[in-house]
Amino acid sequence: VIASGKSHSVRELAEIAFGCAGLDWRKYVVVDSFLMRPAEVDTLVGDATKAREKLGWEPRVSFGELMEIMVHTDLERLEGALPESTGHIPLHQGRRHSINRSALRQGS
Repeated sequence: VIASGKSHSVRELAEIAFGCAGLDWRKYVVVDSFLMRPAEVDTLVGDATKAREKLGWEPRVSFGELMEIMVHTDLERLEGALPESTGHIPLHQGRRHSINRSALRQGS
């Protein structure tokens, strides 16, 4: 993952990830206000401009899709449906395509 240019909160990540597993994140996550960032911290957003300009790279997978891929892959692995390393990432949301991990690493 390089960057999408979009900001996402830890809460959004928890909502998506736990939701993929059919769970309500609020029943499992404890928010400790001591660990919260101060309000004056600027918004943190990755900038993929250089990758876009020099490599022609564009994100193909959204934040939500990436979270779903990761959670579903872990769940399938826990259920014994996937070996420890498959070489491919299954895409969900009603689709059964795959992305070759080595191609992603090489930028293809």
